[in-house]
Order: sequence, then C-alpha cells, then structure tokens
Amino acid sequence: MKITWLGHSGFRIELAGQVLLVDPWLTGNPMFPADRRDEAVAGATHLLVSHGHGDHSGDARILAKELGIPVAGIYDLMSWWAETDGIETVGFNKGGTIRIGEVAVTMVNAVHSSSVPGPNGPVYAGAESGFVISGEGHAIYFSGDTDVMADMKVIADLHAPDIGILCAGGHFTMDMRRAAYAAKTFFDFRTVIPCHYRTFPLLEQSAEVLKDGLPGVAVVEPEVLVPIEV
Repeated sequence: MKITWLGHSGFRIELAGQVLLVDPWLTGNPMFPADRRDEAVAGATHLLVSHGHGDHSGDARILAKELGIPVAGIYDLMSWWAETDGIETVGFNKGGTIRIGEVAVTMVNAVHSSSVPGPNGPVYAGAESGFVISGEGHAIYFSGDTDVMADMKVIADLHAPDIGILCAGGHFTMDMRRAAYAAKTFFDFRTVIPCHYRTFPLLEQSAEVLKDGLPGVAVVEPEVLVPIEV
C-alpha cells in the first residue's frame, strides 16, 4: 500500500489494485506543485469526496471528466453532480459500504459543515463525512474535516483501523492536541498521518504536539508527492 499526500487533505491511496484520489484539491492548492499534476493523478481508478467545500472537492468533477472515472460521496452531492455535470457518480450515505474491487469503503460520520458557492451565498451540499478504507489487511480511517466526537468509538469498535489520516490544523477542524486526544482515547492506530495543516498561516504548521501526545505510535508528517509505504 502507498499513501501519497497531495497537500492539504488530498491523498492518493494505492491499495489492492486500485488508485483512489481522496478529496482532490489540486488547482489553486498552494502546497501542490502544478507541474506534477499528471504524476499525481496517473492511473487513478476512483475519486472519493468527503464533503462539498472547495478545498476538498475542488478538482473532483474536472478529474472525473478528464479521466473517465467515477466519484463517490454523499448521496445528495453526487446526485446533483451527476445531473449538472453528466459525470459518473456513486452516491451513498453514512453507514453504507461500497466495493471498489477488493477495497471496501464505508462512509462514517464527521462533525463539520458542507457547502458549495452559489450566486447568493453558500449552497447546502449534503452532509459532511469521513471514510474507512479497507484492503490488503489494513483499515484506514480518513477523518475528513471533523472535531473529536463520540462516534469515533463506534468507528474503532466496528472497523479497528490501524492507520489514521486525521485533520489536525485547528480553526476549521480539530487541532493537533485534539487529534492526539481522539487517537489515544478511541483508537489503536499503528500509524497516524496528519493533514489539513500547513496550507495557510491560519493553520497549525507542525505536528510536534500530535507526536508528543501519541508515544509509541508512528506519526508520519507527510511530504507532498512522497509516498508513504505501509
């Protein structure tokens, strides 16, 4: 398995013969090198979108059209995109699981908000979510944008994820301290990868607090387009 950070909350996950692009925001992402776009999306088989905010869904429709691959996410948003953009979508909802070859993707709860820009202000884009992505004997908990929540115990009990990709930048999501609390209180991760940080000065710039809060856990600060092999 390879997990490659695309900056902010975007990831390329190569797992069980599939290449998933999760929350792909490439265009305008200050952390993503535009001249390496082809490398980032090469061979992608599916797109996953956790919620409608542009820093998560920004390139999903473009890539779905360009690559001819489906995008999966919350039913409301997927239904809208299928109608307005004519792209292939897979709409499901929290607690639901879809199969992508030998990979299982379960949509789980998150506590945040979800909208897209409209002519008169933000337009509701279906509920926010996270994902548990399972394959090759691993389960990855991709938190999406969220704060700490009691639902994390349910996610841990049902899926026992060994890898956590956790938003941890603060201001819009839980920060490093709260992400560390969530990880040690609810989960038994072997590996934790922080995200939704470093993108803007407003967000946390270091994962040291997360590392200090999780002794014995491999906290990997990702570098853009440098694969993490698990």
